Amino acid sequence: MQTSNHRRALLWMVLILLAIISVVLVLTPAVLIQPFRPQSTRALEISYALKRWSPTVTAIFLAAVVLCSILLWSNARRWWRKGLLVLLVLLAIAPTWFARQNHFEWMFNPLKNSAYVKPAEASFIDDKDMVLAVKINNEAVAYPVRLMAYHHLVQDTVGGVAVVATY
Repeated sequence: MQTSNHRRALLWMVLILLAIISVVLVLTPAVLIQPFRPQSTRALEISYALKRWSPTVTAIFLAAVVLCSILLWSNARRWWRKGLLVLLVLLAIAPTWFARQNHFEWMFNPLKNSAYVKPAEASFIDDKDMVLAVKINNEAVAYPVRLMAYHHLVQDTVGGVAVVATY
């Protein structure tokens, strides 16, 4: 009886620890890599390593969480313990899904239906503003960096050539 209680306690501890580690594994790159904030080389190395390994590791952790939950289910006599098991499985599913996403793509989408004006009509640009300039076939355009800062991408046609300008 005592060994069974120790085994259940160990399974609960492993279950909770795996769920927490999965969340931390996936959230760390999202916290370390933030636009418009300086990042160290080491933080980027850690983030890229975690992004590379997190899909596999979170899938393994999810399988372990499900296995632990199955083993604990029959002995979880109280409703709140079964509820906690379900919650921990759901908590492990979320980072497993998120590890396969690129949340940066959610933040940086190309401008849709962007409008362009002639230089003389561009009253929203100061002389000191930085621009990203493109010249193709004697046609030149300039994209203000300040306005590109959120989307980071502009799809356009310059000199009859389709371009994607990025910043």
